[in-house]
This record gives sequence, structure tokens and C-alpha cells, in this order.
Amino acid sequence: MCGIAGEFRFDGGRPSREGMQAMLAQLERRGPDSEGMFQDGPVLLGHRRLAIIDLSEKSNQPLVDEACGCALVFNGTIYNYPSLRKELQQLGHHFQTDGDSEVILKAYSEWGVQCVQRLHGMFAFAIWDSNRRQLYMARDRMGIKPFYYALDSRRLLLASTTQAILAADKSLSHELDAHALHNLFTLHAVVPAPRTVLQSIRKLQPAHYMLVQADGSVAEHCYWTLQATRPRHPLDEQEWMDAIHTSLKQAVHRRKTIADVPVGVLLSGGIDSSLLVALLSEAGVSGLKTYSVGFEDHPDEKGDEFEYSDLVAQTFATDHHRFVVDNHEVLPRLPEAFACMTEPMFGQDAIAFYLLSEVVSKDIKVVQSGQGADEVFGGYFWYPQMHYSIEQGVKRFSQYYFDRDHDEYLEMMNARYHVPDVTSALIEQKLSSFEADEFIDRVFALDVTTLIVDDPVKRVDSMTMAWGLEARVPFLDQNLVELAARMPPECKLSNGGKHVLKQISRGLLPDKIIDRSKAYFPMPALKYIRGDFLVFVKDILLNDNARKRGLYNPAYVEKLLAEPESHLTRIQGSKLWHLAALELWLQVNVD
Repeated sequence: MCGIAGEFRFDGGRPSREGMQAMLAQLERRGPDSEGMFQDGPVLLGHRRLAIIDLSEKSNQPLVDEACGCALVFNGTIYNYPSLRKELQQLGHHFQTDGDSEVILKAYSEWGVQCVQRLHGMFAFAIWDSNRRQLYMARDRMGIKPFYYALDSRRLLLASTTQAILAADKSLSHELDAHALHNLFTLHAVVPAPRTVLQSIRKLQPAHYMLVQADGSVAEHCYWTLQATRPRHPLDEQEWMDAIHTSLKQAVHRRKTIADVPVGVLLSGGIDSSLLVALLSEAGVSGLKTYSVGFEDHPDEKGDEFEYSDLVAQTFATDHHRFVVDNHEVLPRLPEAFACMTEPMFGQDAIAFYLLSEVVSKDIKVVQSGQGADEVFGGYFWYPQMHYSIEQGVKRFSQYYFDRDHDEYLEMMNARYHVPDVTSALIEQKLSSFEADEFIDRVFALDVTTLIVDDPVKRVDSMTMAWGLEARVPFLDQNLVELAARMPPECKLSNGGKHVLKQISRGLLPDKIIDRSKAYFPMPALKYIRGDFLVFVKDILLNDNARKRGLYNPAYVEKLLAEPESHLTRIQGSKLWHLAALELWLQVNVD
């Protein structure tokens, strides 16, 4: 796991080493172990490394293969690199390192742009091909690793974060993208690729690769799509359960073994992370390091789930570490956490991940985390609502999921950010694009390939990598996702959701973990917008920067401030916090 950066000039100019140094300074926290640059004429590549596989200096990047005339910068992990390495050796390739990065270079040398089809893992990379004078860039199927770029007639900038791109060129426009804002406030902070909230910065779509030529011409290609139809030979529930159990066990195991450093687990006490611990124990792993965070109790809510995480840790005799954060520590650190968000995020548990990652990173470099289970296996309450709805088209989705209807968006925003209902149009197009048997199959496919990319996947990457901590998400394993997409909805939605996971867990996990109701990361200090938190939100929305920017209709802001805890979205998010979160991100990262 690392930070990548690059500049490709089309106008005859030379890339800026000062700009690259500014990008790498922004990426240092993602890759604290080493820094490197490579230049070849119009191309300058940069890299910050977090050493996980082949800890020697030989695997420092940019990685250059003089035999094929290529140079690579890569962020992520290729879980099938040992078998790919053997295959490439049999084809005559010789390796100078023991890591997964060189496997990507050799795979490109052997199979060209189609090499990405053979990579199993999470990745964002760029390869400069000096013979073809082209830059080849690719992103993993589920968008686990970020890839941002800014492109105009003069040059291409690329990086793992928006902050790095903004640091490279102070002249980049800070104009906001009205279509992206509509997505952001409708889909609880999700802005599907290629847009971001800044018009000048785009992101490479998951499961896509892009070719950029020396004349500035660009071609983008999709290399993978998710099929959501039943298999030709139907399976009964037990067969589905056995298949998912086997696939998940393999996903967890490879994320444990493909590393030259210890791998722990972020243990919340919910069924998802608890099942990861159980499967690792089932595979014979002992002495597993597990980590939990809790917060100071609030009069209206308990601030931790230690009774559950402790039970799992005791059951499997893990080397368990738990951390408690006082509520008074949370607010002062919000701006620093927002400075590490590659894009604005509304989920308040992002702050919990940030604070947890700080302490975990002092003990370990790699953790497994349970994100993705709810989306892949139907754990949210709105899935059954959509499944049994009699509505048709996009309304069947929007009435249970959209944070605001279009009319409220127009009421909320300054008129210069008014657009048609672009989010409904986008979601309708996305839903219709999947090959699927039922409407809910399309919803699951949309969530896994599009919505989850921005929340929670981006949230986990941003907050863990802010401390040089690599988070691996086995529930988003390619093989597991493809298998789950073809399951009948009942295998997911029965038993209050995640039925198949609960069935697998029975006998592995204590019943108390399996039968508990769905819970969310408790952060009492940020759940109730009152007291110091309300003062904080008011200052963000009413300070000089906010007034000058003029994002929102003042009357709408006043309406929400008058009843700060009354205006909630369909999935129970705070509309007032949404407004403050975007404004805070802009004040910290753009102003």
C-alpha cells in the first residue's frame, strides 16, 4: 500500500520536479518507508512506499524494467502474484525482486493492456511504456484503491489523493462541479466516478484502464463487469452456504498470508469482523492481533461495543487491544481527519477509523476489515423495502435511499449550482446496465460496483492510509463478489439480512454475536448535534469562508439550525451535518 503520483506533458514542456515533490509530501503519510522519482522525457513518476511485501530496497518504486522499457508506480496488493510469477517465469521472464510490483511489470510486458484481467487484488497503478510513448493506468474492479487525475491540453497529473494534485498545481481551478454536488447530497456523499466535487479533478472508474498518448489523446476501457443472474444449474441453500463459506475462507486466508509483515483484524464486535476472526481461527491462525475502539458514553447512548468484541477476542484467544477515546478529544481532531479525506465524507465513523488507525499503526502495518459485507450480502434495512416495493424504475430505489428529493436540493443550494435531476438519471442508467434476474439483483450490483466505492471503501482507505496502515477487505474479494451476485435474494435478505453469513457463523461464533441487531459504529460525540458540536457546526456554516463561498441558500441553513436534530435523511443521517461536512472539507483542503 503506497501513494502514487505522476505528470505527463503533451506540450513539449518538462514535468515539474518541484510539483512532484509537493505531491510526494502530501503522500508521505500513505508511504512512510521510502520515496522515489523516475523521469523519461515528458513523464515524471513519483512514489511513496509502505513496505508490505518484499521489504528490501529492491522493491522500492518507481520500479523500472529496462528490458521492456517500462516504469511502474503501484498502490495496492496483488493476492495472486505468486502464481502469476511462476507462470511468467515459465514464459521466460526473470525477476530481480520478490514482490508483487514486478509481477505487474512483467505481466504488462507479456500480455499488454490485458494484463489487468489476470490481476486479483486491490490496485491503482500507472506504467510508462517508453517504446510506445504511452501511459497505461488501471484501477481494481471494486475501486478499493483510489486513482485521481487532472487532464487538460498541456498535461496529465495523477495521484492517490486530490490533495496531492492540488499541491502540484496551484493554478488548478477550484470551481465546484454542480452535477457532483447533486450526487453528493442525494447519495450520502457518493460521487460516482469519473466526477469529483472539483471540476478540475476526475477519478478513474473502477474496473477500467486508461491509455494516454504523447499527443494527449485518451482512451478509456472497461475490463470487467458484474453478472447478477442465476447460474445455469440452480443451487439449494446449503450448496450456496458451502460455496460462500469456501470462497470467504479463501479470501480471508490470502489476505493473511500475502504479506511479509503481521496482519491483524479491526474487530468491531459485529458479525462481519467477528466472522473474519473466526475464519482465521478455523484456518489454524493463532495469536491473531485484534483491535477495537470505543468512545466515552453519552447520556443517551453507550459509546462502545466492547461487550461483543471482548467476547470474540476471548472465544478465539486473540492478542486483543482496545482503545477508548474521550468525547472531548473528538471535535478538536475533526479538521485534521478531514484534511486526510480524499473527497468529502458524511459518515461520522470515518473519524472513528481515523482515531483507531492512529493507535493501531503504532503496532502493525496491515489489518483486515469487515467493510462490504452489508452491500454484498444484503445487510441494510432498505434492501427489503426495495425488494418488495410495487414502485417501478428509479423511484423504487430513490424512495428508500435518496437523502433528498430533487426539489429539496434546489431549495438547499445557491442557484448557480442548480441542475436537472442528474442523480436519478444516472442511477436509472446504472441500474439498467446490469445483466440481472431481479430488480434487487441490480441494486446489489449497483451498490458493489458504484456506491460502495465512495462509502465505505474510500472512507476506510483514506482514514487508515492517513497513518500508513493498509486495510484489506475480504468481503470485496473478486471471486466472492461474483459468486454472491448470483445468489437468490432470499439467501441474503432472510433472517433480517445477511442470512447466508449468519448461517455460516452459527457454530463458529457465539450466538450473542449472530443474533444481535444491526449496529453502527457508536460515536456519541458526533451523533447528537447539540452543545459543543452544534457550536462547531454553526461556526463552519456561518464563518466568513462559508459566507464568501455561498454554497447554500441561507434560509435553508437557518431552517436546519433552528431544529438541528430534526432533519434526517431516509437512512437516518443528519442533513445539517451533511452541509457542514462538505463546507469543512472545502475549508480544510481547498481554501
